[in-house]
This record gives sequence, structure tokens and C-alpha cells, in this order.
Amino acid sequence: MRLRDPQPSGAWWAAERLNKALGEPLPFGRPPVTATAVGHLVRAGLLAYLGGEMATPDVHPDQVATLARRRDLPALLDRHVPLGPDQAARRLGVRRTDWDQVVRLGWIAPTGTVEINYKRHGGWTTVPLYSAEDVALLPITRPSVDWHALRTLAPGRRSPLAALDPLGPGPEGDTVFLAEAARIAGVGRAAVVNWRRRHDDFPDPVAGTDVHPRFARSAVVSWLLAHDKIAVPAGVPSATLVLWSDQAAERRFRLDDPVLELADEDRLSGWTTDNAADTLAALTADGSGDGVSVRRLTAPGTPPLAVPGRVRVTERYRAGSGGLRITLAWPAGLRGTAAPRTGTRPTGGLIRHAVPYPAPGEACRCERQACGGLAPAPYCTEHGRTAEPVMEWHPAGGVRCAHLTRHAPVEQPA
Repeated sequence: MRLRDPQPSGAWWAAERLNKALGEPLPFGRPPVTATAVGHLVRAGLLAYLGGEMATPDVHPDQVATLARRRDLPALLDRHVPLGPDQAARRLGVRRTDWDQVVRLGWIAPTGTVEINYKRHGGWTTVPLYSAEDVALLPITRPSVDWHALRTLAPGRRSPLAALDPLGPGPEGDTVFLAEAARIAGVGRAAVVNWRRRHDDFPDPVAGTDVHPRFARSAVVSWLLAHDKIAVPAGVPSATLVLWSDQAAERRFRLDDPVLELADEDRLSGWTTDNAADTLAALTADGSGDGVSVRRLTAPGTPPLAVPGRVRVTERYRAGSGGLRITLAWPAGLRGTAAPRTGTRPTGGLIRHAVPYPAPGEACRCERQACGGLAPAPYCTEHGRTAEPVMEWHPAGGVRCAHLTRHAPVEQPA
């Protein structure tokens, strides 16, 4: 018996399936896939047209399922689905007024337009469309802008971009020195000088002098992309936060665009949803026994951290873009390193139920730290004798001293 082919599915169903594959959206960041975006995917040849309106066509459900499983789905959307002004502002995490300043300054230009009928606001309107790749690249191609400060502006504040002058006409209006090209690529100036000398296809100067040449920014960015020196960001960087306590099960949270400040009091801030913020506030409220601990914090640009207790929410802040930013803090003295071991070399771990060993033993290879390491403590001021000793960290990062376990401290009186 021949099986019947599945019926075509509507563009709205396909958009919902793709959004589910992308994960839970936060108040800012990648805009959700719309039915119109499905039409762009059909015109790009990623989905077959099976009827309906060309703007929001019917598609094959199996093709949608295959597309949803592709790991490069975010890159495909960036490459083929343009963004309107509101979507572009959301992708950058800024207010619409800040996005309008980006356009005024000439940092980005429309790649097309679309006619939309705003029935309640005057009928048909021409809306510009922008390349999603160009939008995502803006924080990289404009390194002089404090994008974090721009994203966290309070409602009603004047955009700092309003004080800047727009670019002049022609290719000479948007140029970069070798030093700024290096900032875009995240390397030193000497590396760019070397690329220019070794690669014949490196862009030619359009202005400046032989000593201080200036290059068209767009040409430099295109060259860096073609040579894999930079990449289009797939999304906003995120941190993974795992909390636990004696009274609550382990909970996992995601914080987008995280900022980790390690000082006298460590602070972690990031964008999250209202529900996640409510849960974090409830878990870290005062009076919760021994307190809530960070079992593991994995954030870009820093080793994984662990914090044994007393983590608390210090701020909930809704920025002008509509996103909710939450800040957690803990005493810096509680911070440990939750990195895994590398071979026989301990690269760090949570310090708990252990005390500093006062001097290195004969077999201790630590040369940079006077204490020589940690010795397990049979008695803990928090848990008495009920907790097993832990020795998962060596302050100097050296090889663990086998003699430490033979020199346990004197047990405290009960």
C-alpha cells in the first residue's frame, strides 16, 4: 500500500517549528522567525513552494523538520532573512531610537524594502529591510562604540549616538587605519601589517598617506570575513548559571550578554526572562538556610567559577529596549574555580571542607605559593563531621602534593 504524502503546512506553523528549534527567545536578541521569514527561505531555495501567497507560502513539513535540525540554522536565517527596523533594534539589543541613529550615521544601509499595510496607522507604508549579517556585525565593525552602555540605557535617556556626525559621502567617508582594522579583528596592529604584506588581495588604501594609509571599512570587513579572521555572531553571548542549596534542587539558568566583575564583591549581570528573574530572586532570598551556592558558572572569557553560598540578587533593571537585566553578587572571598582537571594537573575546583596547609612538604612541587596547597579538614564549621573532606584546589595550580593528605589539621572540639 502506498503511503500518502503529508499535506502542505502553513508558513505560520513552519515559523513556530523553527522558533522552537532556536530555543526560548529573551526580551532582546535574535528576533523570532515570522511567516514572512518563511517566504524568504522559500525564495532562497531552502524550502519548496507548495502553494498559497508568495509572501507567506505553504511548505513541506518534512523539509521544515530537516531545516530545524540543522546546526547552522541561525547562520542561514542571517544570510537569507532581512530584518525590519524594529527587528534590527532587537537583534542589537538597543532601543528603536538608537537604531535610527545608527541609520542616520550611515553605518548601515537598506538592502531592500517591503510594503506593509498598517490599517490602524495610515494604511500602506514602505519599510526598509537590512541584512541580518550586517546588523549582527555592527558591534564588531564599530569597536569604538560602548555597546554594553547603549544596551543598558534607561528609558527616556538621550542616545549617545545622537552626538556623533554622520559619515561623509563616498568610500573615503568610512575608512579605518590599520590600528582600527586590528581592533575589528581582535588582534595587534602588527598582525594586520603582516596580513597586508603576505596577501595580495588585501584591500588597497583609499586615503591617507604611505605611512598612515586608510582603507574602506567595508572592504576590510569583507576581507576579514573571507579569510575567517572574524565571523558573524550567531547570537548574543550567554552564561550558564547552576544554583543549588540544601533546601532546593539544582536549577540551571541562562544569562545573555553576561558581564562578570571580579572585585572586592563579585558581580554577575545579564539579560533574562521575567520568570527566571523571579525564580532567581526567590532562591537567593535571605533566610534560606545556609544560602544558595553557585555550583557552576560558565561565562565567556573566564574560567568556570563556583561560589559556596551567600549568593544574592542585588538588582533587577529594565532597560529602555524592554529587556530585563538582573545582577547577582557574592563576597569575593567565597569564589573558587570549578574548572576540570587536565591530566594529573589540577586546574582548580571548589574550596570547601579544607584548610590551607601552612608549608610545603618534601614532595610538594609548588614554588609560587607559600602555603603549598590545601589539606582536607575532618571538621567543618558549617557541617561538623557530617561532610566528607574535599580537596579539589591547589592555589598555585601546581601538581597536587601527595604529602598533604598525611598532615590533617587538629580536629576541633565538638
